[in-house]
Amino acid sequence: MAELRRRIVIVGGTSGIAEACARLWAERGGADFALLGRSSEGLAAIAADLRVRDPAAQVDVVTADLADPETVDATASRFADAGVVLIAFGALPGQAGLQADTRALAESLHLNAVAPVLWAEAFARAAGNRTCRIAVIGSVAGDRGRKTNYAYGAAKSLLATYVEGMQHRFPAGPVIPVIVKPGPTATAMTRHLPPAKLAPVAEVAALVVAGIEKGSPVIYAPAKWRIIMAVLRHMPRFVFNRLDI
Repeated sequence: MAELRRRIVIVGGTSGIAEACARLWAERGGADFALLGRSSEGLAAIAADLRVRDPAAQVDVVTADLADPETVDATASRFADAGVVLIAFGALPGQAGLQADTRALAESLHLNAVAPVLWAEAFARAAGNRTCRIAVIGSVAGDRGRKTNYAYGAAKSLLATYVEGMQHRFPAGPVIPVIVKPGPTATAMTRHLPPAKLAPVAEVAALVVAGIEKGSPVIYAPAKWRIIMAVLRHMPRFVFNRLDI
C-alpha cells in the first residue's frame, strides 16, 4: 500500500523561519513540498537539502513574484491539495526611509500585508471542503505601534486581524487559520540587529511547527513574547510614550 503523504506549501520558501520549519517536517517524513519564491537558486538549494533529509519527498519549486496578484490564484489552484500552507515572505525596511518615501511605503505595506492575505484567501478558496492548515507569519511588532517600526508593525497587525477574521469564518474547519508572531529571530532579515537579542531560528521553528500541527490560533515564538506584548499592549499611554522603542 502506498504511503499516504501530505503536501506542504511554503510561500516564501527562502525565509529563514520557513526553511527551518521545512527541515523539521522533512526529517519527520511523510510530506511532499512546494516551495514558492523569487530566488530560483535559493529555492533549489533548500529543495536539495529537503530531499537529503527525506529521499522520498517530492519537492516542487515555483519561482514567482509573490507580491504580484496575477500569480496568486493560479498557483493556489495548482496546489489545491495542500494540507499545510505556510505564508512566510516579507521584508523589514527602515522606518525612517518609509516615512520619507511614499512609493516605498506603499510597496512595503503591499509586500508585508496585502500580498500575504491574498495568498491566504486564495488557498482557503482552493481548499474547498478539505482540511488545510493555513499559517501566516506575522510578528510581535503588530501588537502595538512603536515609533521605531510602525510601518512594519501596522502591516503585521493587518495580518493578525485578517487571520482572526478567517478563524471566525472557520470556527470548526475545514480551513484552520493560524497567525504566527515571532519575536526577533536570527535570520537574514535581522542580521543588522545585535545577535544577543535574537532567538535561535531552530527554537522558533520548533514552536511554529508544533503550533501549526495543533492548530493553535496564535503562536508566539518564543513563548515569552505573549507576556511581554500583553504588558506593552496594556501599558498606559503616558508611560508608553516615555519608552524609546
